[in-house]
Amino acid sequence: MTTFTIDSDNKITAFGSAEEAAATTTTPFDTFASQKELAELAAAWPAERLVAIWNSLSGVVAVENFKSAKTAVSRIWARIQGLGEPAKPEAQPKAHKKAKGGAQAAKGAPTKAKATKKTTAAKNVAKAEKAATAPDTAGPREGSKTAQVVAMLQRKNGATLTELMEKMGWQKHTVRGFMAGAMKKAGYAIESFKPEGGERTYRINR
Repeated sequence: MTTFTIDSDNKITAFGSAEEAAATTTTPFDTFASQKELAELAAAWPAERLVAIWNSLSGVVAVENFKSAKTAVSRIWARIQGLGEPAKPEAQPKAHKKAKGGAQAAKGAPTKAKATKKTTAAKNVAKAEKAATAPDTAGPREGSKTAQVVAMLQRKNGATLTELMEKMGWQKHTVRGFMAGAMKKAGYAIESFKPEGGERTYRINR
């Protein structure tokens, strides 16, 4: 527990323990480790000493008196809490620097991950394109979406947009995109027409 000492010159010093304070300080002093203990010491001090102690602390606005000893003790106690921690201001920037470096490293990780993901995505696209061109020689894989669509489009009257949507569970734009993309890449010539009074129909142009 941090122990504070105060000597006859009103100099307050912080130590890691009472033993450390006793071993380090040679001049007569009083010790306290809590606000309550400081208040007990202050009870025997004249008001002028409390004012002198406060005014001797760095960074404070000097006063001529306090409303009460209790107020003086409270303000003095609050003010001296930063004593005995000179290493913290230096350690904190290092910690921040380390944290910042860690953050940069962490930032770097997703970038690599993204690059990997992008590379993987590119490979997948290449595989998909390769697979799409396979029907030229081997035909679509049995049971695949392409095979199902091809089977529908090979019918005499082809398949309507609605039939394709219901069969495949797709939206209109998905059907159109599949016809213009995957089917074309697979080497199929798709005929699209709309009979009078009917709806958009697709079939393989033989």
